[in-house]
Amino acid sequence: MPWPTTRAVAVRLTYEDGTIRASGPDDELEAVRGAEPSDPILEYDPRSEVYRAPAFRYADLRDRLAEGSEYEDRVFDTPTLRGLTSEYELRSYQREALDAWRENGDRGVLELPTGSGKTVIAIEAIEALATPTLVVVPTIDLLNQWREELRAELDIPIGQFGGGVQSREAITVSTYDSAYLKADSVGDVFPFVIFDEVHHLGGEGYREIARLLAAPARLGLTATFERPDGAHEVVEELVGPVVYRTSAEELAGKHLASYDVKRIEVSLTGKERAEYERVQETFVSYLRESGIDMRRDSDYQELVKRSGSDPRAREALLAKQRAREIVSNAERKVEALGGILDRHRGERIIVFTAHNDLVYRLSERFLIPAITHRTSTTERREILERFREGTYSRIVASNVLDEGVDVPDASVAVVISGSGSKREFTQRLGRILRPGEGKRALLYELVSEDTAEENVAARRR
Repeated sequence: MPWPTTRAVAVRLTYEDGTIRASGPDDELEAVRGAEPSDPILEYDPRSEVYRAPAFRYADLRDRLAEGSEYEDRVFDTPTLRGLTSEYELRSYQREALDAWRENGDRGVLELPTGSGKTVIAIEAIEALATPTLVVVPTIDLLNQWREELRAELDIPIGQFGGGVQSREAITVSTYDSAYLKADSVGDVFPFVIFDEVHHLGGEGYREIARLLAAPARLGLTATFERPDGAHEVVEELVGPVVYRTSAEELAGKHLASYDVKRIEVSLTGKERAEYERVQETFVSYLRESGIDMRRDSDYQELVKRSGSDPRAREALLAKQRAREIVSNAERKVEALGGILDRHRGERIIVFTAHNDLVYRLSERFLIPAITHRTSTTERREILERFREGTYSRIVASNVLDEGVDVPDASVAVVISGSGSKREFTQRLGRILRPGEGKRALLYELVSEDTAEENVAARRR
């Protein structure tokens, strides 16, 4: 039993519908509840006339009871998974990350760059705890990757929630969407939960997954933990703080490929500049009059909210979107891309954009295979496999390759457009950082000069 019962019976803990039900003498429960008046783990539920705690507070409740109360723990009745072994040997920074997580009570977030082996650390954690584990991932592609990796390394059946399959095993991989639907029914099944791309857990609906699971052991994995909306603070409450962090810069040249980032500024054409200035003035004029300064995500949300009832706010919002389209799709960016493709003939290149229309435009102009959200799963896998084997030496994609897809090795990336966020930039850079003999990766960032896009890029740096 990974989470053993303790001493004799006075308080009994059981799992029920996403909560921990505490049964026992009222005076005993009131004492536990009042141990920290500012942080009442237990709350009285008048409907069922029992005391309850949110499932995610199970570990805290158990620790508080252990301070002086006799209790019987019936939350989990799960076997120890014996004989789990993998062939991995952790690199020094991977070992440091795992040790930091274990020293924090098997809770917390690891922030490591794309390509640094976060999955390897997680599998070692599963082996160390040897307890039923739920792995939660954002996409079907990642679900398939995790399932195959776990099956190959641990040589046991791996369950799956998602992609039309509902098969539970001692170790199960689930999409966030499926976990959201099933969390209250499996909350007492998996003492260990791993959240891949854990920043997704900050979303309003997905938070409920972590709240409904009783799992005392929680591991979050991400390349970029902080969210612009501040929701990473919610993730810290539900999973734990960042206990280990390293960057691509720290690992480059030894564990990841060395790399350079080249920023190329291009000018707008006369026609593009005229239209950009016109729509940008519409947007900026409204901001001046409304008192919105667009320095926080909440300011943009306020503009969107106002646009539902204020015609001028809607005009400003549409002007902002049009300005972004102009700088993202600038003709001289396309010309610059042509020069980069010529310069790196024979190398594997990934071109990233934010707009599907531009993906197809570039695909047609340069005869490059295109991947967007409209690309079928079968076609996308075929394109990536041909890229992996060298049949294709370049591909162009919208945001679908930023996260949650196993992208074959490349040495050059070209970012034509995007949100400009640190997360997006880090994810795209990570696509070319797999180490190779003598490899030095190169990322080009194409920016329209004297525009808001240039300002965003400068702030990110």
